[in-house]
Amino acid sequence: MNSPNAQYKTTFVATGLMLFALFFGAGNLIFPASIGQQAGSNVFSAMTGFLLTGAGLPLLGVIAIGYSGSRDVQELASRVTPWYGILFAALLYLSIGPLFATPRTATVSFEIGIVPFLGEAAEEKKTMALALFSIAFFALSYWLAMSPGKLVERIGKILTPSLLIAIAVLVGYAALNPMGPLQAPQGDFVTQPVGKGIIEGYGTMDALASLAFAIIVVDAVRLMGVKNHQQVLSMTARSGFVAAACLAIVYVFIAYMGASSVAELGLLDNGAAVLSKSAQFYFGNAGNVLLAIIVFLACLTTSVGLITACSEYFNRLIPSVSYKAFAILFTLISCGLANKGLAGIISFSIPMLMLLYPVTIVLILLAFLDKFFGGSRIVYICTMFSTLIVGLLDAYKTAFGFSEETATAINNTLPWYDIGLGWVLPAAAGFILGCILNAASKKKA
Repeated sequence: MNSPNAQYKTTFVATGLMLFALFFGAGNLIFPASIGQQAGSNVFSAMTGFLLTGAGLPLLGVIAIGYSGSRDVQELASRVTPWYGILFAALLYLSIGPLFATPRTATVSFEIGIVPFLGEAAEEKKTMALALFSIAFFALSYWLAMSPGKLVERIGKILTPSLLIAIAVLVGYAALNPMGPLQAPQGDFVTQPVGKGIIEGYGTMDALASLAFAIIVVDAVRLMGVKNHQQVLSMTARSGFVAAACLAIVYVFIAYMGASSVAELGLLDNGAAVLSKSAQFYFGNAGNVLLAIIVFLACLTTSVGLITACSEYFNRLIPSVSYKAFAILFTLISCGLANKGLAGIISFSIPMLMLLYPVTIVLILLAFLDKFFGGSRIVYICTMFSTLIVGLLDAYKTAFGFSEETATAINNTLPWYDIGLGWVLPAAAGFILGCILNAASKKKA
């Protein structure tokens, strides 16, 4: 008979593997491969930054939910104001769900796993093939999402080990047999590889998803009979460490494969092409099959997690509409948008990411500092308002662009704005102001 400690260890490992699979989807495959190519000899500096936002922030997000004791991200964000909590949560779930991230899972699966087998097929045939594939893909995602209580069993113990084995075969072989020496870095990776890596990590959307997936983990832990808050936090944190460690290892290997591929393949347009051509180089047609398996498993598990998380949240927000109804709605929307193509989805999502990421990071940090300032609402409001102003600037800049004079003026005013981190000092200033106002109000009272 297994001891309680052995069962505890098995549980958090399986939950951590489930969490890794939920995180590891479309962007987690294509962004490290593309970064590797662009960063070249600076790949490890670039990955240092990428891991901060691509693995570190998701870990902090998962722990923050467990630490705060919040039922969901809306309750956590409502520490600013109740209306802000609803607005922030709705935008976050729609962004990681049917509007951006979920459609991308099917599109990337198709681009990497199916297109190489279509050869020189006409564009109309590819369009029809994408439509048929996305219908089948989301039908399977919907079926798996209809039993959220079985996600650990189905994903953590079955799909994830299969995914990790397939990834290990490809990136492990590539690491032992690099295509060539690392080439010179490109663009911003020449002068600021760490900062550029940090911004590229936004594209995975995992810091946003962490606040949603953490609820799935907490619910799964409680379903296993763990009720004490400290035990739930411990199990959640350990599961998060397992997921983050797996993410970091896979990211570094994929990026190195991309960096070493330039000598043989040249600079390619996107990470999907890097993965496809690398698999073809190492294993021929069998490589395309292996990559198709990796991509399908990675994107399927993420799609299931996103549909589940979004449906559960909006069901709590609007109880009169069932979880099943929301799951059907979000599945259909995702299926429709998946047919818009990968490039369109990515370009459409970037402005929203530039808005949501800073405020998400700040919310996670405030959750850990909550006891320091006594959970004062004025601290949350000042810090978040200062961050939100810069986030709106970033979103506008990404969507429409600034004139050269305006861009220069902002860059000279806000330190690090040119690398996408202009929100850091305003957030810190807002936090200090909020703490001063909080102390003053207590003294006056």
